[in-house]
Amino acid sequence: MSTPTSSNHNQPHIAIIGGGPGGLVTLLTLSKRGIPATLYERDASRTARVHLGGMLDLDWESGQRALRENGMEDSFRKYSRRDAEEMRICGKDGVPIFHEESPEPDADDLRHARPEIDRRVLLDVLHDAVPQDAIKWGHALASIKPLEDGRHELTFANGAVVVADVVVGADGAHSRIRPLLSSATPIYHGVTGAEISLPAAAAALPENRDINEGVGKGTCMLAQDEKIVALQRNGDGRIRAYVWHRTTLDWALPHDPKEAKKVLHELCADWAPWVHKFIEQADETAIYPRPLFHLPVGHRWAHKSGLTLIGDAAHLMSPFAGAGANLAMRDGLDIGLVLADAVSKGLDWKERDAAVAAWEEGMFARVEPEAAITAQNLEAFMGPGAPHSARKAMQDAMAQAGAPQ
Repeated sequence: MSTPTSSNHNQPHIAIIGGGPGGLVTLLTLSKRGIPATLYERDASRTARVHLGGMLDLDWESGQRALRENGMEDSFRKYSRRDAEEMRICGKDGVPIFHEESPEPDADDLRHARPEIDRRVLLDVLHDAVPQDAIKWGHALASIKPLEDGRHELTFANGAVVVADVVVGADGAHSRIRPLLSSATPIYHGVTGAEISLPAAAAALPENRDINEGVGKGTCMLAQDEKIVALQRNGDGRIRAYVWHRTTLDWALPHDPKEAKKVLHELCADWAPWVHKFIEQADETAIYPRPLFHLPVGHRWAHKSGLTLIGDAAHLMSPFAGAGANLAMRDGLDIGLVLADAVSKGLDWKERDAAVAAWEEGMFARVEPEAAITAQNLEAFMGPGAPHSARKAMQDAMAQAGAPQ
C-alpha cells in the first residue's frame, strides 16, 4: 500500500491509536479546533463491543471537563443519570453499612457531583461528535518504527502503512506504543474473577424484587473475606456485576456457562441469597473473565520525539476509585489542546515536541496521587478489614471532595 507522508511538518499528521474515551476525546478536542487528526481503531465498527462496559462516574475537573470544554455539557446532562449516583457498601449479607443517597432530581450544580453514564452511551455521544471519516476502523497496530525528526511509520494488521508526525498512544493496558517509551508492563493485582449481568427483562420481573432492592438505583458493593461482588444498574435496565477474589493469575472460569455459575456460587457460598439468585439468572452468553492489572504508581518515562501515551496506556489502574475513564478523558482534552495550540501557532517539530514533553511532566504529577488512592482502595475493599475498611475509604474520599456525609 502507499505510504502517505507529511509534506509540511508545521501541519503534522497526528495519529491516535485506540478509540476508547481517551482517544475519542483527543480527536474531538482537535477537530473542534480545526486541527485534522486520524484515529486508528482495531475494532471493525463502533458496534463491536456495545455489550461491554458498566457505568462511569464522571467528575467536574476531568471527565465532565473534557466534554464541557468541547461544547458537550448539554449532551452529558441529557444522557447522564443523577439517580445512579446512589452508592451502597455492604458485607456479604447484603445489608448496607454505608449508603449515599441519590441527589434530588432537580439538582443542577454538577461541581461536586459525579453523575453516572453508561460507557456505551458515552462512546456513542463521542462518536456522533467527531468527523466520521477521521476514524479508521479495522486498523489493529502491528508494528511501529521510528524515523527521522520524530516521525514514526505505523504498520497495521490489514496491511495499511502510514507515517505520522505525532503518535498518541491511547491503546489501553497492552499498548503497542508503550514499549517505545517504557519498559513497564501491566502487573497482576492478585485479584481476578468474572463479569456477569442480569438482562433488563429478567431484572424487571416481580420475583426479582429482592435483587432490585439489594442493588438500589446505582452501585452496590458487597465486600468481605477478601472477595467482592460489585453491582451496577445500567441505564437500559441491565444490572451488571463483577465477582472478584484473591487468587493466582492462572485461575480460570470453566467455558461452560453452567459450570462457570457453579464456581461463582461456590465463591459466594455464604453470601446473601439474592446474590445467588443473581448468579443463577445471569445471562449465559455474557460471562467474561476479569483479572485486574495495574502499572506502577508513579509510572513515567523519558520523553521521546513524536510519541506520547494517555489513559490506560500511560497509567493503568484498577476501577476502585472510578478514576480510569476520568483520567483518560482529561488526558485526551489536555494533549488535544497542547497539539492544537502548537499547530495553530505554526511551531516546528522540536517546539511542538517540547510542549508535549512539558505536558507529560504535568500529567505524571496529576495522576500519581490518583493511582496511589486507587491502590489503597483496592486493599480497603479486598482486605481482611472489609466491609468496614471499605466504608472508611468511601467516607475519606467524600470528606476530601467536600461532599456531605
